[in-house]
Amino acid sequence: MSDIVESLQPRFEGLEPRPSADHPSVQCPVKFLLPLIECLRDEFDYSMLMDVTAVDWDKESPRFSTVYHLFSIANCRYIRVVTNCEDDENPSVPSISALFPAADWHERETFDMFGIRFEGHPDLRRILMWDEYPYHPLRKEFPLAGIETELPDAEVAEETDAKMLAAPMMGGPFVSKGGEPMSKSEPRAADESWTEWKKKPSLEKE
Repeated sequence: MSDIVESLQPRFEGLEPRPSADHPSVQCPVKFLLPLIECLRDEFDYSMLMDVTAVDWDKESPRFSTVYHLFSIANCRYIRVVTNCEDDENPSVPSISALFPAADWHERETFDMFGIRFEGHPDLRRILMWDEYPYHPLRKEFPLAGIETELPDAEVAEETDAKMLAAPMMGGPFVSKGGEPMSKSEPRAADESWTEWKKKPSLEKE
């Protein structure tokens, strides 16, 4: 365990080191997320937020974790902070955008892709998909091939006769076998009747 984790543990109850192959990594209770990030910024020179992302652990609970990577320009080192969303159905964590303005777009992308709400974010809107898009593409139940979806602009769709089609993925969508979580089971093709070179039968024009 690194010196920085040892020095932080007495100050933040429940803070635990996480296994890591590269940089120091900590598991932080959600109630201490903001004070921990502020402490790392102000007292340990982690002045740059590199990214905010998330993990969907599928059938495990807590299902979602948010992940933060901070970088110290002064000391040329990283730290990873992970916190769990307490609610599996409506996941949320506090926004760190007041501490790092760069979190604004990172949190919007994570909200868009995972459906995790960042409480206190000044403008939490989707950033990649349109507002009415009904899915969160990086959740484990979302098939790798995508889901056929109507374009948001009916006029464009009528003029171009275009739709958002599921992409051929060598027999996808892919799912885990036997109801096991995808984090513990190698995904297999649910439909092997189509590939990248042979169209899915339901999409072929008669």
